[in-house]
Amino acid sequence: MLDDTKPAARPANPRFSSGPCAKPPAWTLDKLRDAPLGRSHRAAVGKERLLKAIEDTREILGIPADYRIGIVPASDTGAVEMAMWSMLGQRPVEMVAWESFGAGWVTDAVKQLKLDARVHEAPYGQIVDMNALDYDRDVVFTWNGTTSGVRMPDGQAIPADRDGLTICDATSAAFAMDLPWDKLDVTTFSWQKVLGGEAAHGMLILSPRAVERLESYTPDRPLPKIFRLTKGGKLIEGIFKGETINTPSMLCVEDYLLALDWARSVGGLKGLIARADANAGAVADFVAAHDWIENLAEDPATRSTTSVCLKFTDARITDGAAFAKAVAKRLEGEGVALDVGAYRDAPAGLRIWCGSTVETSDIQAMLPWLDWAFNAEIDAQRG
Repeated sequence: MLDDTKPAARPANPRFSSGPCAKPPAWTLDKLRDAPLGRSHRAAVGKERLLKAIEDTREILGIPADYRIGIVPASDTGAVEMAMWSMLGQRPVEMVAWESFGAGWVTDAVKQLKLDARVHEAPYGQIVDMNALDYDRDVVFTWNGTTSGVRMPDGQAIPADRDGLTICDATSAAFAMDLPWDKLDVTTFSWQKVLGGEAAHGMLILSPRAVERLESYTPDRPLPKIFRLTKGGKLIEGIFKGETINTPSMLCVEDYLLALDWARSVGGLKGLIARADANAGAVADFVAAHDWIENLAEDPATRSTTSVCLKFTDARITDGAAFAKAVAKRLEGEGVALDVGAYRDAPAGLRIWCGSTVETSDIQAMLPWLDWAFNAEIDAQRG
């Protein structure tokens, strides 16, 4: 391919990583200059900023007033682990996985916690039949498969009169998809995903049913300090008022508050969903117009609007993994798409983050480069 075949336009922001994700548009480090650095998170200013992060999260996501929201250690992983170690074991559990992170929760339940677990799995590109689950058991699942690009279409399969708890890893769905709070007893996410915050902090959202479980059930296992949500059989309410279990980064808190302010400026949850939908729609239009690439998610109803996973289908490709890596390398080398290779455990292909902080104009400017990189690599393969 000659240099003059390259597209003329370039994305203003080539960051399409699926985590940490692109910062909100117009973000600058200078906007964090008023962060209360060097102050205790237990000082009045620290507590105020942490509580504001909780209250603003509730406002923008529309979380019911009787649900608890806590800021916890170790990102989304920490939040999921806290819920599993603290709540599971009272009744049998349904473990659901259609990508690598869900498979990780299966490993925790079966090999580490050794629960009475029934495992439901689907291959990459497909989804488990959520209607086939027994919701009188506890159910653990991801809403959006970050590494597969397959998401829950809705929460209709979850019955309102369930006896078990639903524990939902929603880290690449929160703020970009409509989550039915009445169907979710435990919901987790991290700041680094849809709002482009910084890593290492998780959000744990508990329904009244989840709180009741915590206060009525004591698991027969030791719990590390950072997993303990109760004391003397009662919920530690301070965790859900900004009194964190361990020391948070006040710089990261300020960054999250800035992202929440930006979310409000684009229309709140509806505006955030619309932005992600538009981004994923631009990729879908590109895929529909090219016969050498397809969405990894087979059913359009379950295709993610954030972590969009693609696979190459051209018969001329002899080594799919090597080809996909070479295309991603060309895109990064041109500075037009960074970190778009498929997740290491996923099928060979590309993964393009289309979350709400990404501008549709940048997706549209990047896609002609994907066309260029594909044809350049096909030519190189032919020698």
